[in-house]
Amino acid sequence: MTEVLIMAMTQMRSGICTAGFVAADGGQLEWVRPVKEHRSLLPGDMTTRDGELIRMDDVVDLALLSRRPQDNHVEDWITDFVHRRPRIVRRLTGDRRARFLAEHCDPNPAEVLIDPVRSLCLIHPDDLWASFLLDRYSGKFQARMGFHLPAAPNLDAASDRGISVTDLRWRDLGRRWLADGPPALHLSRNDLRTRLPTDDIYLSIGLSRPYQGRQWPLVIGVHCVPDYGDW
Repeated sequence: MTEVLIMAMTQMRSGICTAGFVAADGGQLEWVRPVKEHRSLLPGDMTTRDGELIRMDDVVDLALLSRRPQDNHVEDWITDFVHRRPRIVRRLTGDRRARFLAEHCDPNPAEVLIDPVRSLCLIHPDDLWASFLLDRYSGKFQARMGFHLPAAPNLDAASDRGISVTDLRWRDLGRRWLADGPPALHLSRNDLRTRLPTDDIYLSIGLSRPYQGRQWPLVIGVHCVPDYGDW
């Protein structure tokens, strides 16, 4: 069993996806993306024997079996979710969590965002905005985010449209904000500070699987300091 700090719990078309940090040789951290050998990951796979769904910031024992790199998704690991269930060891919270995020931002996010040789990174944008849109007729919901990152100034995420957010908890927050209000929200950084008493926001970014020769960056984890899940 390997301890994994969960940095993403996301929505996918056919299930969920998760990713996090493990301690590698020499004490360095590296990203892993637990996957099954066949079929997509489901919420039940990331649930403990006691029925508790794994959350972001949980440190979890997972049975990582072997690497299975696919294209630039070099972080994929085949994981046994059946015979050795996930087990929550502890949670990263408070000041320790804030220090961890500040100290472990990716030194070269261009390797993911510009010329991708890998598919996961943690970034600290200079500025960002968020939007939520709910079509009440069809039930279709969208969460998007745009940001400015000095290390990747030409990234499309800095455009007006932004990129999709697949973080389950962030999407749930957006649905709650839209439940009794307008069908759309566009929130600047200052708007987010008003709604969320947060001092800082970090983002986990992941690349989509290749489709028709293209990949898209996704916001797979929104990490507020303090954590909005504690309010």
